[in-house]
Formats: sequence, C-alpha cells, structure tokens
Amino acid sequence: MTTKQRLLLFLYSNKNIVGCLLALAGLALYFTGIIDRFWYLIVPGLYAVGWLITPGNPAFDLRLRQEMSAEEIRDRLNELERVARKRLPKESAAHVSSIKQTIEEILPAITNLDSPDQSIFALRQTVMQYLPDTIQNYLALPPAYANVHPVKEGKTAKQLLEEQLRLLDEEMKAIAIDINKADTQRLLAHGRFLEERFQTAESWLT
Repeated sequence: MTTKQRLLLFLYSNKNIVGCLLALAGLALYFTGIIDRFWYLIVPGLYAVGWLITPGNPAFDLRLRQEMSAEEIRDRLNELERVARKRLPKESAAHVSSIKQTIEEILPAITNLDSPDQSIFALRQTVMQYLPDTIQNYLALPPAYANVHPVKEGKTAKQLLEEQLRLLDEEMKAIAIDINKADTQRLLAHGRFLEERFQTAESWLT
C-alpha cells in the first residue's frame, strides 16, 4: 500500500474522525475559558481517548482499499499507455491501449483486488510486472538493434515485442470473458499460463 493510501485510510477512519471531534471540543472549551491550564495536554488527550474508544470499520476500510487499488491500477495503465504511444511502434502501442481498455472494463466486476485468486493475480501482475517489464526490456535496447538484429528464432526485438503484447492482449480479453462467465477453471488456466510465460523479466527474449 502506498503512503497516500495509508494517509487516506487514516484520515477517513472512524477513529480519526471521533478523535478530531473530541479534540475540537477541547479547543472550544479552551477558547470559551472553561479550561485554561494544561489545555495543550487536554486537547491531544481527548483525541487519544476518541481514537481508543471508537471501534474500527473493517467494511469501510476494505471498500476504500479496493477503490484505491483500482485507482492505482488505472493510474499505472495510463502511464504505460503514455509511454507506449511515445516510444513504441504503432502496432505495439495499439496493443497496450487495448490491454488498458480491457482491464478498465473488468475492474468494476472484481470485488476484491487483493484476492489470491489466480485470475486476479494475473491481472495485477500484468499491470505491475508483465506489461511494464515487456515494454522496458524493449526500450532498453538501442533502436537500430531492436528493429534489425534477430534475437530469437530469427525474430527481432521489435517483432518479439509485438508478439508478447499481442499475447497479453489476447489473454486479458479471454480473462475478461471468463470473469463475466465466472468460469473458474479457465481463469485458473489463464493465470498459470501468464505466470509461466512471464515469470522472469527477460522471458520475452528467451
């Protein structure tokens, strides 16, 4: 979880809200003259009491974590698409945009992005590892080398990039269909396939 996420969870928690209300009540007592000495200890003390006596709200926290996780995924996809449009061949950039669109369409159907479910894991890994690693491996090569020099089975890095992005694109579309159908066995198969195919950062060149 990012620092921003932790901060938001803290700010919106029932414990913080009640603590702040009690602390404000303490300040009101000070400004109206009801309390005078040691007000600077009483106010934080009231906040601490509010924090301690207020039960948490696990359902709200889980929902907020889920919303922020989805937001984080969208932000990451936007950044990957921006890089792809600027630095990847047109056909490859189109696949990145297609992957982004597919994932964004199925995000509302996923109730728990932290689930250990193989398909959800595959989706998260695609956004956080498989897709960025594939792009970065290509961008790390000199353009002339990537476009001309065969690196595997007579294919250039540019061709391999296109092949791997097309594969990810197809798998994300298949996962989206199976999520809508709730086809557990096919989702497991997709997840295992992607994990095996993209388990190392250099897999698209091996």
